[in-house]
Amino acid sequence: MDILPAIDLKDGKAVRLTKGLMDSAKVYSDEPWKLAKHFEELGSSWVHLVDLNGAFAGEPKNLEQIKQIRKMCDIEIELGGGIRDEDTIKKYVDLGIDRIILGSVALKNADFVKEVAGKYRIAVGIDAIDGYVAVEGWAEKSTMLATDLAKEFADAGVEAIICTDVGRDGTLSGVNIDFTLEIARASGLDTIASGGVKDIDDIIALHKAKEVSGVIIGKAFYEQTLDLKEAFKVVSNKL
Repeated sequence: MDILPAIDLKDGKAVRLTKGLMDSAKVYSDEPWKLAKHFEELGSSWVHLVDLNGAFAGEPKNLEQIKQIRKMCDIEIELGGGIRDEDTIKKYVDLGIDRIILGSVALKNADFVKEVAGKYRIAVGIDAIDGYVAVEGWAEKSTMLATDLAKEFADAGVEAIICTDVGRDGTLSGVNIDFTLEIARASGLDTIASGGVKDIDDIIALHKAKEVSGVIIGKAFYEQTLDLKEAFKVVSNKL
């Protein structure tokens, strides 16, 4: 199981939100690249980046910070937030981004996602509110069940699904393992859990759930309720 420490970018800073609300943003760093470097030094092979401004604007908004993280860090980067067309995907891939996360567009245009999944490393971000897909930077709830959307990409060439329980995101209330497993079983794809991770017990429980291929860690790291070194030991079977 991979651990993917998260950096959410808002106005050029590294922040964390609560339940996806932009006005809940708490700033943790003015130099996001230093956080990415720290994750690399701790032993992480991935960093999970989200352009929060881009998620709402539908176009890249924190490009300079993303470029700097790529330049300063020798680590795999997955990136999401407002990526709606192939030109934007290509721009990020040309910058050296390893995997592109497609969220809102996956609901609105599944055929587009399937098309680009044949050309690039694509993860589909399925964010859910009460089991239904959330879109537009989590500002809206659709009428589609998250599990139905996951099934849509079962044989589409998508590399992974990142599933987030929006109601738990940034709350440190514990990860929704049942929801993650539902998505994994519906899609048959590598599935990465996100939202609500609190402490080492979450990591242990996810690691035992063999169908979970990764976990995104955000506020638990920033608020120091989880020791990342300890988490890496769990997933490498050294603890």
